[in-house]
Amino acid sequence: MDKSILVTLLVFLIAGCNGKSNNSTAGLPVPHAPARHYDAQQLALGEKVYQTNCAKCHGDRAQGAPNWTRRGVDGLYPAPPLNGTGHAWHHSTMVLSDSIRNGSPKGEGNMPAWQGKLSEQEITAVILWFQSKWPQPLYDAWYEMQQRDQQ
Repeated sequence: MDKSILVTLLVFLIAGCNGKSNNSTAGLPVPHAPARHYDAQQLALGEKVYQTNCAKCHGDRAQGAPNWTRRGVDGLYPAPPLNGTGHAWHHSTMVLSDSIRNGSPKGEGNMPAWQGKLSEQEITAVILWFQSKWPQPLYDAWYEMQQRDQQ
């Protein structure tokens, strides 16, 4: 089966299994997020920040390091993909921003802390840039999760 079909099916399965009972939405598909309208300047900034600071570890197309799900010989996890094929979409904007600012939790990965090196504008732009790479069904599931978690 095509990998993109598997990812889409997995997204809908996970999004539908939120553990909450809500009779008004039971059995309905995940709502589509509003159309993504990115500011061209913000995306350009995000790509520049990404290529300058992130591509070395996360790959030039945000594909992540090979074997990113297994700890390396150093005991740490390699850089995960950010293009929608990894788990970044499971995290809120707040968690993604915090990871960029503060780096990997001790003993987990090699992500350096970028606080004081990247501005908040640059952090936001880089997140929007890699989210722009996510397939629409994945983005929809992420958006639905964000909305649910804010309630």
